Amino acid sequence: MKINEVEKRVQITKKSIRFYEQEGLLHPERNKENGYRDYSERDVEILLKIKFLRKLSLPIEEIKMIQSKRLTLEDALKRHLITLEREEKNLQRIGELCRMISKEDVSYDTLDASACLERIGEMEQEGVRFMNVSEQDKKKKRYSIVAGMLFIGLMVFIEILTTWAYLTEPDGAPPIFLMIFLWLIPFAFILGTVAVMRERLKEIEGGEENEAAKY
Repeated sequence: MKINEVEKRVQITKKSIRFYEQEGLLHPERNKENGYRDYSERDVEILLKIKFLRKLSLPIEEIKMIQSKRLTLEDALKRHLITLEREEKNLQRIGELCRMISKEDVSYDTLDASACLERIGEMEQEGVRFMNVSEQDKKKKRYSIVAGMLFIGLMVFIEILTTWAYLTEPDGAPPIFLMIFLWLIPFAFILGTVAVMRERLKEIEGGEENEAAKY
């Protein structure tokens, strides 16, 4: 069956299905005549299992380990249950702080933020985890910069390789206008990557704004 049919049956978007394929969770056969993916009933069953486990918030890496028999489903769920219990306790502690402040009949104008942050600091030392948008933004920045620089490095390598090939055998090289075109393609990719990185970093800088958009 085609991906559109699978999408309807499993209620998973085509983008997600392809993502699971890229992650190695799904391996559909290829139609020998046209090269298109040909999904089987087994692929549908695998996607249903993935959908179920992801509904439980099980990480992709753990699902990979289950599929490869490096981890049993029972052990994975037990480990995940421990994580969920820790998160539940964490949320309970945060909830206690919210209830305590709400019972004190405090308004926004009379809120003593310094005292509250001091209390949060004490709770963090006790192991309670609060949202840290700044730390999340730092991780996103590092990832965006590293990924962008790696791609730019690849394009620069292609530019150098193309130039080296042209200078080594100029007589057998394509016409100069074609060479210029070949040089401009990686250069355009570099400019595009820089532009995307700038926009992505601006977006990350507005981390609080993006977090607020979820509510």
